[in-house]
Amino acid sequence: MSAPKAFGVHRNALQNLRVALTTHDSPRYSRLVELFARSRPSLTGTAAATSPADSLAKVAALVQPHLEKVEARIVQQAAAFDPAIEGYVVYALGSRGKRLRPLLTLLAGGATGKINSGHIDLAVIVELIHIATLMHDDVMDEAERRRAQPTANARWGNSLSVLLGDCLFAHALTLSTNFENADIGRAIARTAATVCSGEMIQTQRKFDLNLGVQDYLRIVEMKTGSLFSVAAELAAVISKAESGVIERFKNFGFQIGTAYQIYDDCVDLAGNEGATGKTLGTDLRKGKFTLPVLIFLRSATEFERERCCQLVLEERVEEMIELLKNGATNGALNESIVAGSDLIREAQGGLDGMGSNPYAEALFFLGDALCEMFDQLRV
Repeated sequence: MSAPKAFGVHRNALQNLRVALTTHDSPRYSRLVELFARSRPSLTGTAAATSPADSLAKVAALVQPHLEKVEARIVQQAAAFDPAIEGYVVYALGSRGKRLRPLLTLLAGGATGKINSGHIDLAVIVELIHIATLMHDDVMDEAERRRAQPTANARWGNSLSVLLGDCLFAHALTLSTNFENADIGRAIARTAATVCSGEMIQTQRKFDLNLGVQDYLRIVEMKTGSLFSVAAELAAVISKAESGVIERFKNFGFQIGTAYQIYDDCVDLAGNEGATGKTLGTDLRKGKFTLPVLIFLRSATEFERERCCQLVLEERVEEMIELLKNGATNGALNESIVAGSDLIREAQGGLDGMGSNPYAEALFFLGDALCEMFDQLRV
């Protein structure tokens, strides 16, 4: 990897993003990030890929045997539940997503030491927490499809789906008590509470025209950034890394997770349901104002704000999406994509100076793959 840089610069990445988005000076922020990105590894040679999916697959290949163990362990968790509800759990656990959180956990473990059974356990737990949140998200969003199959609430109704999510949360926290280091279980429990609190705040602020960019960033940091963060942080703890190294990985996960939520929010507006395998446009329909909407409202005229409100209230999602894509207004969608990509470059810069090994380099490539995913959404 490249020569060390002062870590204090990178710790302020999210503050830099807030300043850039609230002072209408994103180009300045992009130039700052470019300084950190110049010396990063590039996906060339054997690491090159033709699509984000290929890039992610190449990153995952480094830890594929460990990912397979994680997958097997996740499937096995269904047997821990009462036979009367085991079938529901099997259904919830059976639809594989990108498994980004387990991937991050394993790469961080390898970058800071040797991947061991503790890292496998952690990867299983963070994914179970993620799956539990999806159960609840789909109920609140009234989503009918996820991962190319009907959601649990579409099949069995909201009541059962909420309880299914509760069971998965409880089981994940039960597993977290098995670590000899009790601080690991406590950190996981705190993070689960933070994730749920973030979701509650977002629900509380639905249809709120006073919601600002900083409010939005706080929500996504809580509901998504925190789980990525604890995955990377505790992976380093399990490796018995030094405190400064643990802090770096904690911040890396936080920034990557926050950026990924920005990406997911952009996908909800600009993605393709056939490609994503899930119901899109749910954020707007439910009054969740995500970064593209907030950027649009930030500089919109009074007429444009009224039109925006009318489109949202009437659930004319397609027309609203076109408004966000329109460069003649302010290109809010593209500006959001730039903000998310810039945050990933900051995260990559935060690992500069770490000892070079294949796992640490793969974390850089993971960031590159996520940036490619953002690039596919540009209009």
